[in-house]
Amino acid sequence: MKLLLVEDDRRLASAIAKNLRMESFVVDHAYDGLEAEELAAIGTYDVIILDVGLPKQNGFVTSANLRRDGISTPILMLTAMDDVSDKVKGLDSGADDYLAKPFHTAELVARIRALMRRPQQVACTIFEKFGVTINPANREVHREGKEIMLSAKEYALLELLVRRPGEIVTRETIMESLWDMNDDPHSNVIDAAVKLLRHKIDKGFSFPLIHTVRGIGYRFTKDAN
Repeated sequence: MKLLLVEDDRRLASAIAKNLRMESFVVDHAYDGLEAEELAAIGTYDVIILDVGLPKQNGFVTSANLRRDGISTPILMLTAMDDVSDKVKGLDSGADDYLAKPFHTAELVARIRALMRRPQQVACTIFEKFGVTINPANREVHREGKEIMLSAKEYALLELLVRRPGEIVTRETIMESLWDMNDDPHSNVIDAAVKLLRHKIDKGFSFPLIHTVRGIGYRFTKDAN
């Protein structure tokens, strides 16, 4: 499940993203409303977590602009003010739900999953590539009909690769999406995670799907060349 987190407080954003990644989410991050619009226009997200108090343009304007541009991704709005008028304004601007700061990670995750359980969203977030099927709503993975049991981190890594079939996903992208932004992309945590995922996804099947692009990253494809 891929999320777009829009939060200008870098320390808070880092903490939220870290906790969400521990729950197997893939997280992209924008620091202001304009950057959020750019990322939402070119990326595919399951939920957008949008803070109200943003530089350049606030969350209300950003939400309204996203809906104006035809982006129907569920929006969970974060507000520091537990005020009914702000909640109404957020919902009227196109948000699907709201959460007042401060909040517990467990509640944030529950609200994200509740948005994902809506039928119109679940139907459009099942991915199938090269015989591998992943369902972000319940994190079920199958290859050629066989269920594959993955850890939270393994699942998040696989989803990141499956969403970009045939493309080179760099080590930097993997680190930024799945680990804390302060970690070293050249450490062995990525290699260890890929090794474990390969063992489950590729072992016992007729051809591998996860390929190393030496010195750069990895590709999810049937074609080894």
